[in-house]
Order: sequence, then C-alpha cells, then structure tokens
Amino acid sequence: MSSDEARVNDLVEHLLESHPPATTSAKDFLGAQYDLGLAWIHFDEGYGGLGLNPKLQQIVNEGVRDAGGPFCGARNPIGYGMCGPTVHVWGSEEQKQKYLRPLFTCEDIWCQLFSEPGSGSDFAGLSSRGVKDGDEWIVNGQKVWTTLAHVSKWGLLVVRTDPEAVKHAGLTAFVVDMEDPTVETRPLRQMTGEAEFNEVYFTDTRIPDAEMLGKPGDGWRASLTTLMNERTSIGGAIPAQGSGTIADLMAVWSELPDERKDAASRDRVMELWIRAEVHRLTNIRASQNRRMGDPGPEGSIGKMESANLNKAVYEAMIDLMGAEGMLYGEYAMTRPETAMGGSSRQQRFLRSRANSIEGGTTEVMLNILGERVLGLPGDVRVDRDVPWSEVPRN
Repeated sequence: MSSDEARVNDLVEHLLESHPPATTSAKDFLGAQYDLGLAWIHFDEGYGGLGLNPKLQQIVNEGVRDAGGPFCGARNPIGYGMCGPTVHVWGSEEQKQKYLRPLFTCEDIWCQLFSEPGSGSDFAGLSSRGVKDGDEWIVNGQKVWTTLAHVSKWGLLVVRTDPEAVKHAGLTAFVVDMEDPTVETRPLRQMTGEAEFNEVYFTDTRIPDAEMLGKPGDGWRASLTTLMNERTSIGGAIPAQGSGTIADLMAVWSELPDERKDAASRDRVMELWIRAEVHRLTNIRASQNRRMGDPGPEGSIGKMESANLNKAVYEAMIDLMGAEGMLYGEYAMTRPETAMGGSSRQQRFLRSRANSIEGGTTEVMLNILGERVLGLPGDVRVDRDVPWSEVPRN
C-alpha cells in the first residue's frame, strides 16, 4: 500500500469514527467529508480535496458506502459530477470558497444549462445571448432538457457573448442564480410521468461580471471540462461485481419458475452479465490509468456502453416479467427532487430510454471515439472558420 493510500484510508476511518453515519445528519457528514479533503480527492487542499490521484476516490466511496453513509452524487448528481469540477478548474478563489462546500453538502442543488432547441448535439452553435452592460451581463434565451432545474439554487450557464467570432470562440460561462425572478423554469413531462427535465427561459436576466467562469470567450473550454466529467460521472461508475442494474435482472431471473428458465433466456441473461462485468472492469482500468486533471475522451466509452447496456438489461427484464412487465401503475406528472431513479422495474425500463440521449447522444460518443481516440478522419465541417453570425440556421 502506498503512503497516499494509507493516508486516505486513515482519513476515511477517522471520518466514520467521528461522524457515524447512523447518528449523523447527511449535511453534517458530507460537510465533515469535505473538510477532510475526501469530497473530490484530486481537488486542491482547502476545496474538498487532497491534491491526490483521482483513482483514490474509490477508497473513499467504498468506505462510506459500506458504512451506510450518504453520497452527494445521488442527491446532487449534476453538481457533484459536472458543475463542481468546472468551478474548481475555472472559478475564481471567491467562487470556489462560496460554492463548493454547500454544493457537496447538498445545501445548494445545481443544474447545467447547455442544450437549446436549435443546438443540442451541436452545442457550440447555441444562440442564447449575453450582452455586457457595465459590471453585469444581460442574458436572453432558452435552454432545454435541464435536469433538476426546478429544485436548483445555482446553474452553470453558457451563452454567446461574441456573435462575430467563430462559434466555438464566442462563448462565455457563468454561474446563474436559478431563483432570480427573470429565470422561468417549465417542466418537460417524460413518458414515465415524471418531469425531472425542464425548459428554462432567461428574460433580461442580469448576471454580475464576478460570476463569470474564466474570461470572455472561455465558454467552450469550460464546457469541455463539464462534458468530459459528465460522461465519466454517468458512465464511469465502478460498482461491486454483480451489483447495480445487472443485480436487478438477476433478481428477476431468480424469481422465475423453473419452467420459464429456458436455454435461450439463460443465454441472454448470461450475455448481459458478462457485458456488465466487462464494463465494470473497463471502468476500473480507466480509473487506474487516469492522471490528474480532467478525464479524457476515453470517458465516452463508459458513457456509451453504460447507456447501451442499461437499455438492453431493462429490455430483457421486461421480457422475462411477461405480462407483469406491462403493469406500470401511475402516469400522473410529478416533479422529482432526484434524477435518474425509478420506483419500479417498469419505470426504470422507461427511464433507461433517455440514457442514450442525456450527457451526449450515443452518436456523438461514437464521433468522439472515432476522431479523438482512434484518429479517424473527422466529419466535414463547413462552419469552422465562419463567424457565428454568418452561419445559416433554421
């Protein structure tokens, strides 16, 4: 065991002894975890980290999980997996001091405001505008598919601040107050009946200059930090062998009467178990290979396979359940306070259809892997050197 591993193990032991999960509130436990540098272990000291290799985070996560402790990523998934790392890299000292700890304790829920009706996969083509006005920026525009916007205190927003620059160069990132009265959040009802996604409208929303992440024009590079962490957050989990989604399928299989456990179904279940294990081992390898800094484009492998695997597992599960799989229950619209969950197997099956869209579509992941990992020729791009204002749009 290395000295860094020993140090992390000692700190985890101290955390669990001084703040027993069974008798400590989630807020206090997560606050103590942050103060010990065990929130994001690769962050700088004083900001929830220890400046160590990110692979050591697994020691923390497993220790806290096994002791029944809370996990920030379950309650505040967009904040923990995406916005926190972006604030750490691009935020000022004042922003990091202000935002990171309450984000990790889940006192402040976060959302990310990237996709727009006319620029989903082509994120750099977004048209929401930010115009400088003294020490503030006036923002107008619409965002869509914004997870948990309805319960968020803060949002990570990217808007166009220079329409005469090429589309990637004219973007700027901000932290925006989601409780500002000029910010309107409307629910997007999913086929599960839930509305964890939202449309968000900005009408003359004023954002202080001090809430900019980086400098004007840094929005594309800041967004890459968010997106690469997003893909690792969504598809890079390392569960215990046989746990998670595949455990749900195995439970359905074990409940089947013997006469329904035919050879074809058994083969299908085993194939999916093997895929789940290969995915888990691939994520372990990626975690071990990751150095300091942002995840690389390889994170798209885990994200893509996670989406494909989840859909395949839940399709098999519903098939095995037979007629019971059609009994959904209640489709009344609700606005959940957490994301990517499901109270029943039928609901999780329906929710899994979003996996190949959220966090970057499977088609986008294939392009990233082809171009940035395998070195294949890129798509033809006719707008690379054209000012955004001159690019034809619908």
